[in-house]
Amino acid sequence: MEDREIRGKRKDEHLLLAQHLPDGPGSSGFENINLIHDSVPELDLEEIDLGYIFLGKKIKFPLLINAITGGTQQAAQVNQALSTLAARQGIAMAVGSQTIAIEDPGLKYTFALVREANPDGIVLANISAASGVKEAIAAVEMIKADGLQLHFNIPQELAMPEGDRSFKGILKQVKEIKENCPVPIIAKEVGFGFSRESIERIYQSGVSIFDIGGQGGTNFVTIEDQRQGMFGSELDQWGIPTAVSLIEALSMDLPIKIIASGGIRSALDAAKALALGADMVGMAGSLLKILLNHGSQELERELTAWLYRLKAVFLMTGAANLEEIKKKPVIILNDTAQWIKSRGIDKYKWSRR
Repeated sequence: MEDREIRGKRKDEHLLLAQHLPDGPGSSGFENINLIHDSVPELDLEEIDLGYIFLGKKIKFPLLINAITGGTQQAAQVNQALSTLAARQGIAMAVGSQTIAIEDPGLKYTFALVREANPDGIVLANISAASGVKEAIAAVEMIKADGLQLHFNIPQELAMPEGDRSFKGILKQVKEIKENCPVPIIAKEVGFGFSRESIERIYQSGVSIFDIGGQGGTNFVTIEDQRQGMFGSELDQWGIPTAVSLIEALSMDLPIKIIASGGIRSALDAAKALALGADMVGMAGSLLKILLNHGSQELERELTAWLYRLKAVFLMTGAANLEEIKKKPVIILNDTAQWIKSRGIDKYKWSRR
């Protein structure tokens, strides 16, 4: 078992590094995705309805404040601010890995406060996909979660001097958790993207919700490099760009729900992901940077403006809701187009649901 002090120190180091490091260096791929402007949308802005039902609860926007942190005093302050924001804006939120609080119950409050601040909203628990059933259930109960993210982070673990080196049996663990967990399971990548082959294997374990967490946003290999990691920047561009991972997931034509995350920064990027076929989008790093550098009031102002721009993009494409934007034309160019062509999934051979 990893020492609590080491784990806590690492969490605070991650917050500090994420606050200052830029995205990338890999691209999310959304610069290669283009929507078509509609000069006569015949819509009013007030008609745009981006409400979405997720895990049986209605949210105002298809947005998830994605897993960031927990387990230290600084992390508790971050979670308090983000959960309050999620409640006020009517969006979902996930906490960071809860292993530290499962091992040290005295730290549970750094996660539990998320549910206290947002008693009726959607809150997701988070734990490693390699965890056991007991730990998974404890994570859910800790925050009275609506769903449980199982995170897959092999590159990060390999980059950490203190990280795991054994990854056999994960699919068996996922299947056991799925069969015994009281809430739905979300398979979550943490910045390296799911391929369609990985999605197929995880789906066969019983999981039908995927947070693809692609390349282009917070890069945990780069973060570990700053902590004297094992890769020395050689693998900083490892991973599948988010736009590509999204299309790979959709190309399976499976009955799954998909959250697009990883480098979703602008409202335009979010609209592109939703137009391609994502059910929701997730953001973490950009929100964290605003919060830590400028405070919670500025974060709420920025998010309110971001949500306005998202509705504006929908209007400018002539889409009044999430279903309609998936029927609008999407143009895919350059590296993203070449990737999906090489993988044999070009020419819209995916389900834009």
